[in-house]
Amino acid sequence: MRRRTWKFPKQSVAGETSPDRGLPTHARAGALLLSILIISLSAGNAHSADKAVQPVASAASSASPMIVVGFVGGFVRHDDLRHAEVQLAQRLRAAHPDHLCIATFENWHRKAAHRAILRWLDADEDGRLSDAEKRSARIVLFGHSWGGAAVISLARELQREGIPVLLTVQVDSIAKPGQDDRVVPANVARAVNFYQTRGLLHGRRRITAADPAQTEILGDFFFDYKETPAECSQYPWLTRHLFPGHTSIECDPQVWSQIEGLIDKYSFAEQATSVAGLR
Repeated sequence: MRRRTWKFPKQSVAGETSPDRGLPTHARAGALLLSILIISLSAGNAHSADKAVQPVASAASSASPMIVVGFVGGFVRHDDLRHAEVQLAQRLRAAHPDHLCIATFENWHRKAAHRAILRWLDADEDGRLSDAEKRSARIVLFGHSWGGAAVISLARELQREGIPVLLTVQVDSIAKPGQDDRVVPANVARAVNFYQTRGLLHGRRRITAADPAQTEILGDFFFDYKETPAECSQYPWLTRHLFPGHTSIECDPQVWSQIEGLIDKYSFAEQATSVAGLR
């Protein structure tokens, strides 16, 4: 029987130690490079970086579509159903067939995700977004590992265009060199972070709001895994044994059930309330 502990919310504390703290800088860098190499070898076939993903949308209302974009981590394919991000998108699409534009992307296809969002928001299809189209945006972004960092990078790009984001979700977020996945931009209404601390790969422990008056941090939720969840059995052997914590939080149904609940609460439920108020 697996044991798991979680706390809501757990804020990072100054001086808190991590498993790799105290290692020389070159040793930590070497461990990270080794981790990246192993992930790339065990992830299977991935799309090439120059092959854009074609998002799939439900028959959402053209006036104000609900947009959900997910990013998978590592070198995982956007349509690999072994991974919880892809499964979540599939469940949401089935549950909201008439009110949702949704797609999952590889974390390096952030530009393709950006283009898809702009296209979905362009209700009159004139090739540009009006202020009204921007204000009507209802966007949720979620991702695991490098995908979690891609979420924040995309939110910043949308901020530069004056486009609001309802919710960002980071799961064991790991930033690539040059990325900052800690500070959530002010165009995001709410943000939440899930993380674990076991093994070579473990995500960001705390996220902060660039402007606390504009962004509510729902919490930094900590999960600890004594055993790997049974749902991870379909993952590559190398990944499961070298990165047990990082893999466990991705395939843990408890985590993704909470994420699905947050998306329902802060997007679809509020949208239904808004529509009811117009009647």
